[in-house]
Amino acid sequence: MSAASTRVPQQERSRATQARLLEATVDCLIEHGWSGTTTTVVAARAGVSRGAQLHHYPTKAALVTAAVAHLAERRADELRTEAEALPAGPQRLDRVVDLLSAAFTGPLFVAALELWVAARTDRELRDALVPLEATVGREMHRLTVALLGVDERRPGVREAVQATLDLLRGLGVANLLSDDSARRTALLATWKRQLATLLTP
Repeated sequence: MSAASTRVPQQERSRATQARLLEATVDCLIEHGWSGTTTTVVAARAGVSRGAQLHHYPTKAALVTAAVAHLAERRADELRTEAEALPAGPQRLDRVVDLLSAAFTGPLFVAALELWVAARTDRELRDALVPLEATVGREMHRLTVALLGVDERRPGVREAVQATLDLLRGLGVANLLSDDSARRTALLATWKRQLATLLTP
């Protein structure tokens, strides 16, 4: 067997191991929080040896930031797929805001919040997380502009899109400790009307 033919399965196994570790990390962050997410717990949950886990992600900060990046990419892909079924016309804005609202109450958001709070006092985690969050934020903004089909060159459009994302993030935090869906629905109904006015040429 040639070196090339053995390398491909090894690369596939390596990618599969990484994927299991990343999925297990997100699950642990959601279930146990930052303090309960140890590299030992993650390795056991992923069915991976500690040596393999350390080979791919030598520190806890590296592991959890990679996991959040992985889930952010996956969620963005899901949003794009869901957006393909969205109607054109005036109903589109409502549906886009609802899709984004779900993203800010889903597992990625819960995992990210765990990291934001921990990063306030953990320098290593903060140094890893700040550039990642900047990238995720830019991608979410770009995705929202594309989903809404608006032109950011028009005055006020960029700010309206960012205000929407900031509002959804705040509502997601409010929903963390108790079900805030009734208040969120009412607030979003009002904001959707405002947003339609702001985005209409």
